[in-house]
Amino acid sequence: MAPSITGTVSVRDTTTQAPRPTNGGSNKEHLIGYSIDKEKELKGTDKVAPVSYPHYLPVWDNETERYPPLTIFEHYEHGKDADPSYPDLFPKDKAQIDEITPFIGSEVHGVQLSKLSNAGKDQLARYVAERRVVAFRDQDFADLPIQEAVDYAGYFGRHHIHQTSGAPKGFPEVHIVFRGADDRTGANFLAQRTNTITWHSDVTFEKQPPGTTFLYWLDGPTSGGDTLFADMAQAYRRLSPGFQKRLHGLRAVHSGAEQINASLNGGGIARRDPITTEHPIVRTHPVTGEKALYVNPQFTRYIVGYKKEESDYLLKFLFDHIALSQDLQARVRWRPGTVVVWDNRLVAHSAVFDWEDGQRRHIARLTPQAEQPYETPFEE
Repeated sequence: MAPSITGTVSVRDTTTQAPRPTNGGSNKEHLIGYSIDKEKELKGTDKVAPVSYPHYLPVWDNETERYPPLTIFEHYEHGKDADPSYPDLFPKDKAQIDEITPFIGSEVHGVQLSKLSNAGKDQLARYVAERRVVAFRDQDFADLPIQEAVDYAGYFGRHHIHQTSGAPKGFPEVHIVFRGADDRTGANFLAQRTNTITWHSDVTFEKQPPGTTFLYWLDGPTSGGDTLFADMAQAYRRLSPGFQKRLHGLRAVHSGAEQINASLNGGGIARRDPITTEHPIVRTHPVTGEKALYVNPQFTRYIVGYKKEESDYLLKFLFDHIALSQDLQARVRWRPGTVVVWDNRLVAHSAVFDWEDGQRRHIARLTPQAEQPYETPFEE
């Protein structure tokens, strides 16, 4: 999920944590960050109730120094260990599964994510890879102590700490998407654009972008604010064999600089220096073996070795292919108690900012990093 328009941390297992700040490079001048009207959120307004989870309100002062660059680590993909019959994830006669579309998106009732064993978590990783995005209803995830939620997601990989976003006090691993009570910035946004859709996969500029990703509902409008997901593996399969073959071997540059610049220009923070990274345009999933397109208009800048006009032309075709192919997409409607889990390696997504009545939208994301993107040879 793209950032919204905008303490002491207990000792943890360092194998699942991103590096903490060091003394090199103070960021104190940016600690004012974005601001929220905390009193309004805590008390509510005539039209909007008080915030349901005040301890999840975002702050931008969890640290006083810049974080060091992220280092490469060896990711263990738990989905490889999963029993594909899913006996621990979907106990017999307990789970109700509705497929949103034939190949992307499921809605699940009767499964409590917080109670899964490690075998169940392994199966969760595999099932999400196969269905791309899964909405689990009636969950207690938001009611857990934040530390328990962080530890849970840490099973799936090292936590990514976002370079600019707000987070709950003391928990920089939790990326907060927030539009507060009476916030009507969507109308201002639409004064400059015809729609609010921004297709992307999360933080693809990192050397090891996320895999199994968790997004859970805290507060939201009575209608609107849904999230769209696009199946990037199906998008690859829709291309002709000749076109698929031409894409193999191509690499594209993904940049986080623009996101940092936007944050600093708006009075926000930059936890790390911006980076750019090359990734293959077609990546392979380590569990399913599927090939998927791995470009997105928010972070992908150009194709390596192509002239500007050539790169722009090909990327525009791929971006339009993803955005306009509604038969590759699923739309997830948010409800209280919902946890949406998706595989960031196989889908792109976009929030839908389609409500203008000032209702709050408050969501938390946990973003375990995965392997470095790679591609396997093209098969005729």
